[in-house]
Amino acid sequence: MNTLMENMITLEVIIKLVIAATLSLVIGIERELKKKPVGLKTSLVIATFSCLLTIISIETAYSTPARDDINITMDPLRLAAQVVSGIGFLGAGVILRRGNDSISGLTTAAMIWGAAGIGIAVGAGFYMDAAIAVVIIVFGIEVLSPFLMKIGPKRIRMREISLKVQVDDDSKMEALLQFLTESNIIIENMRIKDIPLKNDTVLHELDLRLSLLVSDNLLSFYRSLRSLSYIEKIEMEILN
Repeated sequence: MNTLMENMITLEVIIKLVIAATLSLVIGIERELKKKPVGLKTSLVIATFSCLLTIISIETAYSTPARDDINITMDPLRLAAQVVSGIGFLGAGVILRRGNDSISGLTTAAMIWGAAGIGIAVGAGFYMDAAIAVVIIVFGIEVLSPFLMKIGPKRIRMREISLKVQVDDDSKMEALLQFLTESNIIIENMRIKDIPLKNDTVLHELDLRLSLLVSDNLLSFYRSLRSLSYIEKIEMEILN
């Protein structure tokens, strides 16, 4: 009888670990397709080990033998609670600050936390809850977010880009800013830097963070900048 019970417990543990790993693959594939730092392997490891720690925490709480001389009380999810706080250190490692107010990696960090949540939920026996959560998350990221980017408010549909341009005359900086304004481009942040040259001349570099509609053709925008005779150099990067 004891052997049968042990086999059933072992089978249940295997099922939980397999379900946690399978659900984590959904998040891992989504991140992998977008070439993000946290992919299949990372999500798989986080969810599976979170599930394992939750199982250990629950089993330890209920399998610890009682003693007459000592009143032992244990929280079944005490170890799992430490996973939630501890996973934050891993998530912080993928958050990057590119400059000024530009921050990337927040969604990936949240996915790390979510993968741990999947493992804990499955380990505690909430299979359907974990599956529904994964479906909602994937729907929000892959369907709802692109939908809002197409028909949502103008501010949501705008894309941020980092633009560095060099002009040979400081009087042309005002002309450049006017050109951007007339092109319906919002200037979020601006930094000006002087670059001295060998022949006692100075180039003026503008480091701009701009917002423009996603529907706009970025290549056309680049070409329109290149057509301005006073611009010496252009460097452009899409931030989101």
